[in-house]
Amino acid sequence: VQLQASGGGSVQAGGSLRLSCAASGRMIRTISNNGMGWFRQAPGKERQIVAAISWNGGSTTYSDSVKGRFTISRDRSKNTLYLQMDSLKPEDTAVYYCAAARGSFASSEAASYNYWGQGTQVTVSS
Repeated sequence: VQLQASGGGSVQAGGSLRLSCAASGRMIRTISNNGMGWFRQAPGKERQIVAAISWNGGSTTYSDSVKGRFTISRDRSKNTLYLQMDSLKPEDTAVYYCAAARGSFASSEAASYNYWGQGTQVTVSS
């Protein structure tokens, strides 16, 4: 499975961005039954969970720092994962990665994920 993240860019504080993550490859039917997530990594910091979603979108989880500002969703028919980011802050600046989990649930643990995208840069200026 290949995961291709896109939609990153530079925006001023208070602005919005929408990230997309398109899945492709031989195991694509399997991945549609898996949980997926968005992680981010800022310079000098560890990779951290941003949001995760279960296989059917029925369950989501968010980090406290983005709760109420970011929305994760997926379109299984298009094999695509989304992250709508509103009210962006400078501390949201990071490389954002999408990932597919081994299980079907929404997991906050990076160890639960076995497929990773290449990352897309998000820069928020004050």
